[in-house]
Amino acid sequence: MEGPFTTPDDLRAVDPISDIGAPGEFPFTRGIRQDMYRGRPWTMRQYAGFASAPESNRRFHYLLSRGVTGLSVAFDLPTQIGYDSDHALAAGEVGRVGVAIDSIEDMDVLLADVPLDRISTSMTINATAVILLALYAAVARRHGTPIRVLTGTLQNDILKEYVARGTYIYPPAPSLRIVTDIVAFCAAEMPQWNPMSVSGYHIREAGSTAAQEIAFTLAHGCAYVQAAIDAGVDVEAIGSRISFFFNAHNNFLEEIAKFRAARRLWARIMRDRFGARTGRAQQLRFHTQTAGSTLTAQQPDNNIVRVALQALAAVLGGTQSLHCNGRDEALALPTEDSATLAVRTQQVILHESGVSNTTDPVGGSYAIEAMTTRLEHEAVELMTAIDVRGGAIAAIESGFTQQQIQESAYRAQQSIDGGETVVVGVNRFASEARIEDVFQLDPEVERRQIERVRQVRAGRSDAVWRAALARVDRTARDGTNLVPPIIAAVEAHATLGEISDALRQVFGEHLDVRSPT
Repeated sequence: MEGPFTTPDDLRAVDPISDIGAPGEFPFTRGIRQDMYRGRPWTMRQYAGFASAPESNRRFHYLLSRGVTGLSVAFDLPTQIGYDSDHALAAGEVGRVGVAIDSIEDMDVLLADVPLDRISTSMTINATAVILLALYAAVARRHGTPIRVLTGTLQNDILKEYVARGTYIYPPAPSLRIVTDIVAFCAAEMPQWNPMSVSGYHIREAGSTAAQEIAFTLAHGCAYVQAAIDAGVDVEAIGSRISFFFNAHNNFLEEIAKFRAARRLWARIMRDRFGARTGRAQQLRFHTQTAGSTLTAQQPDNNIVRVALQALAAVLGGTQSLHCNGRDEALALPTEDSATLAVRTQQVILHESGVSNTTDPVGGSYAIEAMTTRLEHEAVELMTAIDVRGGAIAAIESGFTQQQIQESAYRAQQSIDGGETVVVGVNRFASEARIEDVFQLDPEVERRQIERVRQVRAGRSDAVWRAALARVDRTARDGTNLVPPIIAAVEAHATLGEISDALRQVFGEHLDVRSPT
């Protein structure tokens, strides 16, 4: 770790040209554009989705009216793991951590009156990403919007599910095949859409360090880029559309340096490992969300300060889009007032703080540049250890990645429990201060959603539906691209659970039975 202060001696190993450079120039340490936020502000997103499509659509329009410039959709657990709302395993989870989407009718209602040709939409979805992309495209086509003009991002990062979240369905190999099918389809048919956002956010939420967040995220990114190249996608095409999703945690200076180090390291990887020639294909573009794991139920107003500092770190680190958590999210889904305050936090940073008037205002700081270099070196060491083990998938299958995260999480919790790491209002300066007004989910949501999906099944053509699902089955078996038949299936009113089951029949389900080594 860095000493009590830094001097030029700490930068002796840093070349100001090749390591730092100028904004908008390789290795993009100082930002992907020369003018950064002077030319275009970051996209202000607010992660939202709960209950069913009508309720979430109302929240979307509320947020747009408050100044949000891009949508970010949260899906409920059954949707994430491929079960319809009336499945036995969905009981009690419908609409709780996100919106329930079972069919094209749900997606149509979710996006009602949203100008899809002008609004960028991010969808946090992984195991069922191909189905949600198909639903989004199908709704756009239903309303006459060409899918070629759609802009947005699909998370579609299945590898981090095996190490940090657990919402996987299929084994790694067929899951990676689905990811590459999406990448190839978007390169050909949806050129303005980012087909995947490689997520370090959940790795950090699971307990990783900043260096581990960089290393494991970029290692997964390498696996996806190589798989896309092996599937025939040009490196310039995949490099120009892949994006990343990072956490903004509490260590203000280290987080700024983390974003800069990740950007520099990825540029070098894309140029030197994969041979990307254009700046666009070498650039690391990323969305940031403030750290949910740092929010506390005790003295929840303290979360306003935490979120503001984390958001400021993301901006000083050069993020392309940003979501701020609500102050009450340690207790429940955010209320409308909390969501508005989260949006206002971004607006104050952009319009009142002055930090957006200068590209990379922290560039050249002894402390920032020393931390940037340290984090890059630590990440390279970890990525080398992953390569020695056979790459990202092999490291996951052996349990190496999971064990590294678990050990870091354990050390971090020990530090909090022992008081070495101070959490204001929890292990120091504690007092009784709680929020009384928390979000309450309508208990009738699940019943109404079950009725909706059953009405969809009752009103469709049985012959058309069966033929569409049979085509999905054939495509899964013959290895051709899965996206077109899944779009046809959702247009035939096949449900998310039915399509997921069709793929389960071919690919099987992943069961995590390995022991970390």
